[in-house]
Amino acid sequence: MSSPADTRAPREAYREALLSLAAEDERIVCLDSDTGGLENSFGARFPERYLNIGIAEANMFGIAAGLAARGLRPYVHTMACFATLRAAEQLKLDIVGNGLPVRVVATHAGLSATHFGTTHYGLEDLAVARALMDLTIVVPADAAEIGPAVGALHNLPGPSYLRLGRSATAPVHAGPPAFELGRAVTLRPGTDVTLLAAGPLPVLLAQEAASALQADRVDCRVVQIHTLDPLDEAAVTDAARTTGGLVTIEEHRPHGGLGDAVAEVLGAHCPAPHLRVAVRGPVGRVVRSHRDALAEAGVSAEAVRRAALRVLDNRPS
Repeated sequence: MSSPADTRAPREAYREALLSLAAEDERIVCLDSDTGGLENSFGARFPERYLNIGIAEANMFGIAAGLAARGLRPYVHTMACFATLRAAEQLKLDIVGNGLPVRVVATHAGLSATHFGTTHYGLEDLAVARALMDLTIVVPADAAEIGPAVGALHNLPGPSYLRLGRSATAPVHAGPPAFELGRAVTLRPGTDVTLLAAGPLPVLLAQEAASALQADRVDCRVVQIHTLDPLDEAAVTDAARTTGGLVTIEEHRPHGGLGDAVAEVLGAHCPAPHLRVAVRGPVGRVVRSHRDALAEAGVSAEAVRRAALRVLDNRPS
């Protein structure tokens, strides 16, 4: 009998995972930037380990670094656009520069906060995070994967960046998946072209595109990349060698994210046709649903389908 689908919102799944960890590890300290909700969950259960710093992300990161240097395990919470831009200097120097075990939990990533307007779009965060080096970066595909991801990151000796969306999305996994840092997940086998996707909606769009391409007699492999750094280079090179080319799908600008990470591997080890489906051009200023905003910015199942067909047209004979 299969497990019921996990339809929790990302923040709900994350908070439950954090509470479970905190009950087992008294070193965990929760630092909040007035995000709303943590005070009623973590703060209510562990008030002595909950600090609401307010909307002062740079200060929060500096405080977290100090706590980590004293042997604690700080979890800091803010939106993706603020975690890697407003607090970039503190992330670089205080946390990553000292290799401290601070867990940066960045919510509202990509276009999941479209209702807040352009100031809250988080489309460059992975580029900043990847550029810092020595920062483990994880992008779960659904609520079921968040708990295992949090557990896997907890005991790392260095810093990490967990990228989450805002609202619930359709489940990718039937139940809690076996999660291994740095190991890609093949969701669908295929031999013609490989779709590599990171994040909830990109993975769902890749699956939808693969189903549509099946009608075109194209056999798509769908691979979920939940760990952007360290990237599963073996999965990338295997796809390049055993299929006709690759398409990367991400909720991010085309620079610095999954597409660039894959291109770096292909260029160094196994050149192959590769196209990127990413957020390009100016993002619309009209409030739309998360999925519609992505489609307007160029990230849709149809865009993935077209990219896959273009890759096949350019594959070596």
